[in-house]
Amino acid sequence: MSLVIEGEERIAAPIAKVWENLNDPDILRASIPGCEALEKTPDGRMKATVVLKIGPIKASFAGEVTLSNINPPTSYTIAGEGKGGIAGFAKGGADIHLAEEGPDTTILTYKASADVGGKIAQLGSRLIVSTSKKLAGQFFSTFNELSSGKALPAQ
Repeated sequence: MSLVIEGEERIAAPIAKVWENLNDPDILRASIPGCEALEKTPDGRMKATVVLKIGPIKASFAGEVTLSNINPPTSYTIAGEGKGGIAGFAKGGADIHLAEEGPDTTILTYKASADVGGKIAQLGSRLIVSTSKKLAGQFFSTFNELSSGKALPAQ
């Protein structure tokens, strides 16, 4: 099952700061819903552990995140793949583009795609699509808050 999610965030920070944050494992870890670990590996990839609840299924996914098509400070492609045991698998990626809208404002646009399989895919497309959109929205909203220097509410 495949899906595509597109969106835009207006971030109150200079493009250089937003770019730096897009490459910071600590910022990414804090922004990814359910992320328990995200660490850079010597080859430049990142290993991740994410716990997600989709409908009645809660699973821990272990996988890798890679960056490609890197064009500092305006764009890159981020791709990841995770396996959740009996729950199934998820893989996807996003094309991220940054544009300056003045010295202290950056427009981040994204087009993300995801594929899921296993028990998760059996939950139905409406639940998968709505959950995926919610998770993408949470990621970019939290990333925006962190990049803008605003305090986040306790989770």
